[in-house]
Amino acid sequence: MSLAEQYENEEKYEEAYIEYKKELEQGRESAELYKKLAHVASILNKKDEAEDYYKHLVALRPDDIVAYEQLMDICFENNDKFTYYLSRGQKHVLEQQFDHAINDFKKAIAHGQDDDKIAHTRYILAGLYEDAGKFNQAIDEYLKITDTDMATSETYLKLANLYNKTDFTKSAVEVLQRAKDEGFTGLEEDLAKYYSKTNNPQKALELTSDELLKARCLMELGKNDEAIELLDSIHDKYKKDSRYAALIAQYYYETGDLDTALERVDEFAKIDPNSPLIYQMRALIYEKKGDEFNEHVNWAKFNSLRGDTDVAINEYMIAHQLDDKNIEIITTIAETLDQTDKNRSIEFYEKLLELQPENKRALQKMVEFNEHIGNYVIMVDYLEKLKQLDPRHPFIVENYERLSNLLTNPPSIIDNILKFFGKA
Repeated sequence: MSLAEQYENEEKYEEAYIEYKKELEQGRESAELYKKLAHVASILNKKDEAEDYYKHLVALRPDDIVAYEQLMDICFENNDKFTYYLSRGQKHVLEQQFDHAINDFKKAIAHGQDDDKIAHTRYILAGLYEDAGKFNQAIDEYLKITDTDMATSETYLKLANLYNKTDFTKSAVEVLQRAKDEGFTGLEEDLAKYYSKTNNPQKALELTSDELLKARCLMELGKNDEAIELLDSIHDKYKKDSRYAALIAQYYYETGDLDTALERVDEFAKIDPNSPLIYQMRALIYEKKGDEFNEHVNWAKFNSLRGDTDVAINEYMIAHQLDDKNIEIITTIAETLDQTDKNRSIEFYEKLLELQPENKRALQKMVEFNEHIGNYVIMVDYLEKLKQLDPRHPFIVENYERLSNLLTNPPSIIDNILKFFGKA
């Protein structure tokens, strides 16, 4: 390439262009070569060829922002609006300006002529919508692709996944079944999974080759003997798989051996200790055993792991009504409410102190709460109790002198107002 570069340095662009093209014809394709060809073609006002070379360049260097900018300039001059907006969208993606990218891809589609290119752009746009949590818009884009000849099995799988995310699992089944009927392949396992989720274990059983899913379907069909026979036959293969452990527990639940079912859930918990399913299964088992307290405790833990804090608190409250002396439950309620409703949490910290007068955490919370509401006499009482228990407690070391002084030198009303509004 040295001769071509020499010509370019001497501003002999026609000669340089010829030499660069020879390099390309000899199979020495590279991003750097396309960059040089595009640059020289632009100088020689060969706009169409320059655009083509820049397209090759960004295909090889999809993260090259400067290349996209150059391509945008060429496309603007060539009035190629589709490629212009497509390039600008890619540039905005690289710059993480996703809202701008979405608008650009929509404009590119509006100016598109080639169905294949439009479908490709819709894939990108759908992905951006999905990443942004705009699932309905993503679904719309995939549906538009399925109305063309550009749809693939992957299109239908993505569409089904989005339907499932938006709790329209029946639509996921319908779209995958339609695709399968139209001859698309590789959909059986996903379709079986969605049939299972929509309470159609017979269909799922017919489609799946997944042995664990087969066992679950057999149990759902009431064929427990066949299910345990299958599970026993694959024990060595799946004995360390949490799904297998869960199915064994389910088998004992279905057959009414609830104590063994609980033991098997414990085995499942050793394999996958953070799974919400542990607590869901325990809740169902305790419900069947008639143990309301443990039923509600486990539903609380299940919902807490799923992020449904309000539901979890409600379950803990029911458990507390059933056993109002349970320290673990009172502590959990207090600490959970401390994040969302400090006034209510104090009620449970007080209950905790009634049962555990030397609970340091509860004493500290009572100090903090009474300081916040300006009740300094009661605050100092709790402060002294905490100090007697643990004079080296970090809270005491950091705050004792300041808090003690509040009893003799309380802040003014103005100070309290500013403090309440976070301006002190």
